[in-house]
Amino acid sequence: MSNHLSLRSGNPVLRTDSFIGRHTKTDTGTMTIMGTVHKTALCLLLLMTTAIFVWNLSPTDPRTSMFMIIGIFGGLIVALITAFKQHLAPYTTPIYALLEGFALGGISKFFETMYPGIVNQAVFLTFGTLAALLLAYRSGIIKPTENFKLGIVAATGGIFFVYLISFILSFFGINIPLVHSNSNFGILFSFGVVVIAALNLVLDFDFIEEGAERGAPQYMEWFGAFGLLVTLIWLYLEILHLLAKLQSRR
Repeated sequence: MSNHLSLRSGNPVLRTDSFIGRHTKTDTGTMTIMGTVHKTALCLLLLMTTAIFVWNLSPTDPRTSMFMIIGIFGGLIVALITAFKQHLAPYTTPIYALLEGFALGGISKFFETMYPGIVNQAVFLTFGTLAALLLAYRSGIIKPTENFKLGIVAATGGIFFVYLISFILSFFGINIPLVHSNSNFGILFSFGVVVIAALNLVLDFDFIEEGAERGAPQYMEWFGAFGLLVTLIWLYLEILHLLAKLQSRR
């Protein structure tokens, strides 16, 4: 019996019940780890293509903001569709990657204008973290035990709750210093969020491995790639936010 059966993922789109009723072999093949890796790489390539397109626009070009807004709201809509209609993942995941590229290109341009060089640092740290955690996971240095999973899920939920409260309060002109401040506590909070976002990658790896072991339908490769992409985007944005806080203190 697989030791991943009690899987939990802090990523809200990668749920334990994603494989219920889906782990029998189909005529179209079954999910594999390499298949998911290839689809994740393709999605990252699509994301980088649209991100570079927006990145090369002038900061004063109105299209920069337009593409960023389209990417943010369009990506959110497509993400919700993918989360609830997983069989559509082969079609929605590439679209999600393209839309998020528009969003990240605009956001990155904004941060780069304020803090030159920050984007290269954030990209390097994001992929460096991905590689390090994948190595740690495959070598068994980090083992996603049940308590480990529960802790990451609880911490992730707490972070999103804080962000939700911060978002609601922003409509009344109130900012939560812990989230936005570059004080010691603000930086410590952002560092903690980066750590939790990074550890979610371990749960994503475990989720994808379970899908392959259970013989999930091949379209779940796209769904696994989608979930991994969500976590990577979150990690990149949190690293960008942390670096911005640190550089603003200079």
